[in-house]
Parts: sequence; structure tokens; C-alpha cells
Amino acid sequence: MTDPLRLGIAGLGTVGAGIVKIVQTHADLLAARAGRPVVITAVSARSKEKDRGVDLSGYAWENDPVALAYRSDVDVVVEVMGGHDGPAKDTTEAAIAGGKDVVSANKALLAIHGQALAVAAEAAGRVIRFEAAVAGGIPVVKTLTEGLAGNAITRIMGVMNGSCNYILTRMEDAGLTYQEVFDEANALGYLEADPNLDVGGVDAGHKLALLSSIAFGTQVDFDGVALEGIGSVTIEDIRQAADMGYKIKLLGVAQLTGRGLEQRMSPCLVPDTSPLGQLSGGTNMVVLEGDAVGQIVMRGAGAGEGPTASAIMGDVMDIARGSRLSTFGQPASTLRKARAAQAAVPAPYYLRLQLLDKPGALAKVATILGDAGVSIDRMRQYDHADTAAPVLIVTHKTTRTALDEAMARFDSTGVLTQNPVAIRIETV
Repeated sequence: MTDPLRLGIAGLGTVGAGIVKIVQTHADLLAARAGRPVVITAVSARSKEKDRGVDLSGYAWENDPVALAYRSDVDVVVEVMGGHDGPAKDTTEAAIAGGKDVVSANKALLAIHGQALAVAAEAAGRVIRFEAAVAGGIPVVKTLTEGLAGNAITRIMGVMNGSCNYILTRMEDAGLTYQEVFDEANALGYLEADPNLDVGGVDAGHKLALLSSIAFGTQVDFDGVALEGIGSVTIEDIRQAADMGYKIKLLGVAQLTGRGLEQRMSPCLVPDTSPLGQLSGGTNMVVLEGDAVGQIVMRGAGAGEGPTASAIMGDVMDIARGSRLSTFGQPASTLRKARAAQAAVPAPYYLRLQLLDKPGALAKVATILGDAGVSIDRMRQYDHADTAAPVLIVTHKTTRTALDEAMARFDSTGVLTQNPVAIRIETV
């Protein structure tokens, strides 16, 4: 096949401009690797006058991205506008209806509408590729759909939001509070316009839902992801977890169990010697576990112009070579609806308490934990200058239900000076 593959780019922000740079800079390399030229024929964005640092003079301009999707000189629509509804959804649906393949970086769109879009694309004989929507430059979608296609995936785990990992790492390194680092990250432009998408776990939850669908052959179900952000993590938690050999990460975990499909994005403790524990700054890491391959760890940049554009172009090159994989690794009609797990797999927990320094205080807490079936693995009490004593407890494996039951009864003891903090410890 020698006819060029013609791209229409919807969205010319940082990522869209990065795609243009790659196509212009590596034209000969792309043609050699794809066996055909890869060219841009049309682009669309909100403002034609804005200087994006790239030469767009050779491309047709469309003010309306839906019009771009229907152009006869476009084979693949590259959607990098963002947003789960509005122009992004309209453009993707128009591309499919117009007989175009779609390459997208839009995690929110696919996490919410992915099943319907996949059904429509496959009915039309088109493909939707979205490597750039999950963990930026890390080729995790390709690894799951191709490299590990012979495995039953047992667990997915990872740090999938670089901004949150930056905040937690910075808190630890500089000894700053969450609010201080949040304000710093926001001023530096590290957070979304709606910061809760980052720090609330929503952005990373979208990614986890997409990976779960591929890994377990289920319809993508973002509503089934249990979300907890990092806003309640304190510098004391970080210091004291470190003292016990752990790091705190916003960790996504998905696994299919007898209870159903467990998907959660929440702060967790991981061993500080583990790959996840050693991950610093804005880097992402995804851990995949399969029955045949064992554990695979993938680390890299999770966002930014270069990594995201690189992932987009990887998908474009697959299409140029003739690859026609189903959106979620198998035909959309065969993806089953998974029952959301009502309870997480049992795990040990980190429990931080502030107790009155008086005889019998700790015994009262230990009795309540024991009555709830929560066993203490180890415990540490810190020196203190006032009337309240900081106490850390690491439990043996237990359910969150049992732990919540115990914590609800702590108030009746009259020995706590503040609300307890419980954070799950994940085995890596």
C-alpha cells in the first residue's frame, strides 16, 4: 500500500502541536516504518490566529471539527480536544459515521461513552485507538491488547496521575503540607483547570476503567470505580508511613474476583523498596500481572507534549500498517457487564490515632479492634510533649467493612483527640 494515510487533527493545543512536529520532522522515518507516507491534510481548533510554534500553512483549516471529520481527504481523525461530551463526542461520532478511523487521547470520553462508541465503530468497520489516553507515553494499551493477549490478567495496579505523584513526593521531600504543595503545583500549571480531576482521582479513575475493560473483557464502567483523592493525606501520614517502611501513593487497582470487578483509585501505602515506592516526581508507573507472564512493570512520562504525541503516533502507525484491532481488545459485542465488587479484597491497613495519654487508652482501642475481628500486626507510639499521644497501628489483612465498624465505635471510648486515619496497604 503506497497511498498516504491522511490525518485530520481536531485540537491544536500542546498535544496537537506535538503531533504536527512529529509528522513534519520524521516524515521519511514514518514512511519507511509504515510502508506508506503519513501526512496531515486538515486541522481544526478554536482560533486560527493563535501562534502554536508550528507551520500550519500547508493544511486545510476547519473551524468546526465535525466538518473536519466528514472531509473526503481525511482517513483518520485524531481527536485531542478533550471533554467527555460536546465537540469531542460529536466529532468522534461524525468520524465513525463518515467512515474514518479515530485515534484519541480523550480518557474521559472513552471511559464514559467507550462501549457505545466501540459498538458503533465496529458496526461501521472502523477502529478507535486510544494509547495516549492512558499513562501518556507508556504503551500499556498495546501491551495488554497484543503483548499479553495470551494471559489471563489477574491484577492491574499503578500510579496514573503524575500531578498527584508530584504533590505527594514534594510533600515528603520538602516537608510541606498538602495545601502548600497544591498551591505550588497549581501556580506552576501542573493541575487541570478543575484541579479535582487530578487530586480527586477522577483523571486516574478514567484511565483505570479503560484498562480494566481490556484486561478483564468487560464493558468499560467508570461509575464502578471507587474514588478517593489525596486531599486528606497529611505530612504526618507521609512521615510516619516512611518511618514504618512505606510510601503513600494515589494508587489504582483493578482485579476480577468472586465478589465482582474491583476498581478503586485511592491513597495506598506501598513498600518503600518496591518499584512503586521508589517512583518520584510526575512519572507514571503501571504494573500488570498475568497468569503466564507474572508481573510486568512499566514506567514513563504520563503526560506532556512529547510523550502523548508519541503515543498518538504509535496508534497512527498501526493503522497505517493495516492493524485493525477491536477498541478494547475483543469485539465490543462480546464484552460483558461486570458486577461491581461491593467490598475490596482484604488487605492490611495503616491506622493513625491520636490518643489521650492516660492508662488504658490503648487497651480500649485494641479491644474494639479485636471485637471487630481486626488483628494488630505491629504498633508504634511516638514521644509527645502534650496530653495526646500519636499511635500508629498496622493491621493484619482485614476488610474495610470490619475496620470501619471498629472506627465507628472509637468515639465511645472517649480517648481519641481527633478522627482516626486509615489507609490501605497494597501488596506489590
